[in-house]
Amino acid sequence: MIDYNVIFSFALAFLISFAALPLVRVFAFRVNAVDVPKDERRMHKEPIPLLGGIAIFAGFTVSVACFASAIDSELLGVLIGSLIMVITGAIDDKYDLSPIVKLSAQIVAAGVAIAFGVRLRIFMYPFHVGNTFIDLSYLSVPATFLWIILMTNAINLIDGLDGLAVSVSGISAAALIFLGIVQKYTIVAVPLAAVVGGCAGFFPYNRHPAQIFMGDSGALFLGYILSTLSVIGFFRFYSPITYVVPVIVLGVPIFDTSFAIIRRIINHKGIMTADRDHLHHRLIDMGFKHREVVTILAMLSAMLSMFAIVMASRGIKRSLVILVFMAVFAVSIRIYKKNKSVSDEYMEELESSENEEDNKE
Repeated sequence: MIDYNVIFSFALAFLISFAALPLVRVFAFRVNAVDVPKDERRMHKEPIPLLGGIAIFAGFTVSVACFASAIDSELLGVLIGSLIMVITGAIDDKYDLSPIVKLSAQIVAAGVAIAFGVRLRIFMYPFHVGNTFIDLSYLSVPATFLWIILMTNAINLIDGLDGLAVSVSGISAAALIFLGIVQKYTIVAVPLAAVVGGCAGFFPYNRHPAQIFMGDSGALFLGYILSTLSVIGFFRFYSPITYVVPVIVLGVPIFDTSFAIIRRIINHKGIMTADRDHLHHRLIDMGFKHREVVTILAMLSAMLSMFAIVMASRGIKRSLVILVFMAVFAVSIRIYKKNKSVSDEYMEELESSENEEDNKE
């Protein structure tokens, strides 16, 4: 049976986010919360206003307040922690806080959620037959801290191209809704629908070329809300599959963040040191255009989400078909890039020859 609260939650969050963004954009310029392209990591050429995450958060909060079946202790803790993340991100958008300050705020926000009952309590053996599990006991708190902070920073780290972070976040949240329906765990369906709606309302302003960036106010919020809602909705049931699917759905930001941490450790750099070696940067350096990179990574996120949904609903064997499709997709991208390079070289030679003929005349 369709839960119309999920639909209404999406619709209201979309409308509020979409309608609020022009006001937020003016406000960002007024307070000088603007991202000026000052290093090679930034892909834009003109100053772009930040604080877009405020509109996403506004849509999310109002929607949850209106349509959530109940604001229990856990959801209340998530809302308070989300507010801490948005405020921290907004201050960072304006004043450029140090990594230590932002990490401290993340720890506080994670602590609030944990104090209100959001915890990883058990660990299931992935793909294990039966319900064998380990009670995390005193490891519950550090494990939850690690998951929330990892995911909060994962979304923040992929927020490097117009429309990328909001696309991946929206796709991931939508997939978690479907997974909850498949597994009959719909407790977080309304909040997740509000996340999708907020992202959908933000995307028209953030697609390339962006009119506004979500900034840390949006990236920290989206990472935090996805991590905490996944704990409430999935990481607590006595079924191994529920422990695997959120990791798969959030595979793109998790992979990029894990690779970044390993890379920085190998290069003897701080794990919070910014660099230009993220997945989207590498694709740009390979010659793909801005929109092409966003499309590729959004497609990858969607395919991982579909893999998780098929695995949860139809079993591991059937989900292998999606892996085959992903392999075909990867090969297609390589072929496209190779042919595109040949085409670009041909067009350059053609233009060069035409210029030479014009000069002779």
